[in-house]
Amino acid sequence: MEINVKTIHELLTAVNQNPRALVDFWATWCGPCMMMGEKIASELVPDMPDLVIVKVNVDEVPEIAADFQITSIPTLFCYVGGNRTANFFGVTPIADIKAALALR
Repeated sequence: MEINVKTIHELLTAVNQNPRALVDFWATWCGPCMMMGEKIASELVPDMPDLVIVKVNVDEVPEIAADFQITSIPTLFCYVGGNRTANFFGVTPIADIKAALALR
């Protein structure tokens, strides 16, 4: 499932109410962001049906990006059980994301 958030409350709710969440800070003009989005959809989501992708468009909600001190995109935060397990910056191998999202 993919959720496009507009508030910090929506983001935190999605992270805390799902066993696994991947927060994706991105923008429409960002080529690497688009590439990661496609890889996540085709290579990660099919293997993790309980995974929630939380999309944060940094152009539409810059205040959320500022709250999380996002300085480059794509930036991905992995959460398991509401706890952040990893941060990734730039194009990242899907295997690394899968490992960070493994249920503990």
